[in-house]
Amino acid sequence: MRYLEITVPADRRRAILDVLDEEGIEYVVTEEVTASAVDDAAVVRLPLPTRAVEPVLDRLADAGLEAGRVVVIDAQTVVSSEFDDLLERYSRGGTRGPRTSRQVLRTKADEFTPSLSVYLVMLLISAVVATAGLLADSPAVVVGSMVIAPLLGPALAASVGIVTGDDDLRSTGFRYQTLGVAIVILASIGLATLARLGGLEPGGVDIVVVAELEERVSPNLLSIAVALGAGVAGILSLTRGFSEAIVGVMIAAALIPPAAAVGITAAWGMYGAAVGALVLVVVNVLSINLAALVTLWVAGYRPQGLFDVSPTRKRTATYGVVFGVALLVLAAPLAGITLLEFQATQLKSSADEAVADALEEPEHADLEEESVEVVLDDDYPVRSIDRVVVAVRGPDPGPDPELSDRIYERIVESEGPVVVEVRYLVGEQRGQRDTSGDWIGKLIVHTAGDGR
Repeated sequence: MRYLEITVPADRRRAILDVLDEEGIEYVVTEEVTASAVDDAAVVRLPLPTRAVEPVLDRLADAGLEAGRVVVIDAQTVVSSEFDDLLERYSRGGTRGPRTSRQVLRTKADEFTPSLSVYLVMLLISAVVATAGLLADSPAVVVGSMVIAPLLGPALAASVGIVTGDDDLRSTGFRYQTLGVAIVILASIGLATLARLGGLEPGGVDIVVVAELEERVSPNLLSIAVALGAGVAGILSLTRGFSEAIVGVMIAAALIPPAAAVGITAAWGMYGAAVGALVLVVVNVLSINLAALVTLWVAGYRPQGLFDVSPTRKRTATYGVVFGVALLVLAAPLAGITLLEFQATQLKSSADEAVADALEEPEHADLEEESVEVVLDDDYPVRSIDRVVVAVRGPDPGPDPELSDRIYERIVESEGPVVVEVRYLVGEQRGQRDTSGDWIGKLIVHTAGDGR
């Protein structure tokens, strides 16, 4: 419920009160001396159901309230039979869930956008924590970086400003989003560079083998779902009163770790991987804004000339088209990565079957399958299948070319040309293992096919 205080100019008082009478709204009018530019003003006070605020203010705007002032206050309870009737009328068939008015929506979006200095400091802290978490491969630390990132307001302010015709709010939202991503990337580059100079680079190991990094430098289409869900949930948190803190973490999850991954991979000189992470950041920004804009439109927050009539309907459609087209263009490489992952999964399944069939032959009864792995190349962000690595173990002191060729032929028969590398883990005698349960012996590699 809301409690409104409306300052009404004398020449508009009768028109305003007529609207309230027609709506069946209880109100109190008091004559007050004000310090505003409105002479001979009266203050009208009235309770309204949350759902009624927007349509009532729209009607009052049509009646000439442009020169007035409206203050909307949260109300705990109203005891009145007339108010109960009004509440029932605006409950839409018994549904009493609150719907924030466009007027309040603009205020909430602005409130969730912190001052620039606080915003920058919090993002710097978040960037440092996210970079440390990614380098340490610590999911808990990465989650911590999301919690402290103040991204809810800026991520939603732009869309709210578009549909309500608030140019200042729209520009602030876009400016904060751009500045925020840039700050996180630059801060992560600096910290990752210091970490590399300090000797934290794994010797001879690609930095993106870190699990928390790998999934962000070669993203697939499923990554978009997180950002789309964050945009929808963010708007619902503003319009329906859901927990803003939880939704803020979800939005940060789509932006902070990928942005930090851009900085880390750039500091390590892996520019292809940095491009992949940057594409994910841009796609997530577009997805959040598009989802928020569409959700606002579907929820009924459409441009209707609120106090200041402006051609925002065309602007809303324009931004929606721009976001959608840009998202489709950038989603193309993500679709390629998704297809590659599907092909790699299918290839591994076929390789598992081929190895199992080959080892069933009587002459290979003393061999056991250790593992089957599909290895991708390092050409980030759009990678390709490099080879299939099959590991078998047994007591013989050398490779078995016949087995290697049989495995290769069966894989190629179902999946086409591919390099197959068969590794033999050879122990001193059958079944000999160390105290950890691992096979004792040496590794012999035999390449069974060249892919041509």
